[in-house]
Amino acid sequence: MATLNPYINFKGNTEEAFNFYKSVFGGEFQEFVHFRDIPNGPPLPESVLDKIMHISLPIGKGNRLQATDMVEGVGHPMVEGNNFSLELECESKEEADKYYHALVAGGTPDPMMPIGDTFWGAYFGMLTDKFGIRWMINYNYPEK
Repeated sequence: MATLNPYINFKGNTEEAFNFYKSVFGGEFQEFVHFRDIPNGPPLPESVLDKIMHISLPIGKGNRLQATDMVEGVGHPMVEGNNFSLELECESKEEADKYYHALVAGGTPDPMMPIGDTFWGAYFGMLTDKFGIRWMINYNYPEK
C-alpha cells in the first residue's frame, strides 16, 4: 500500500526547520543533500551551495517528511505556509498532546481549533508552527 510523504518547500531555512522536527519526532535523517553535493550539477552561486537540495526524516510507520530549500534563481518561486497542512494521526490522546505542544512552541494555535474534543468524536487541534507550516493533530477515540 502506498504511503503519503509530504514534501515541504522552505525559503532557505530547511536545515533549521528539520533540526526542529527531528527534536520533536526523534529519529535520524534518511537523506541529507546540499546543493554542493549534486554531481555535475549546474553552476550555482556560492550563497546557495550550503542550502538543502533534499532532506528526508522518517516519521512513524513507513512515512517520511521531506523538504528542499527553494532558493531564488533555483526552481520555482515559493509561497509560504497556507497552501497545505500536514495531518498527524496519533495513537493516543497523550501522544496528540505531546506533538501538539512541541510543534506549537514558538508558533500559534489556530484560534478556531485549539486541541480538544470535537463533535465528531476525535481529539483534534490545528496550529501553525514557528516556520509557518500548518499542522492538524488528530486522535480518533475508539468506537464504543
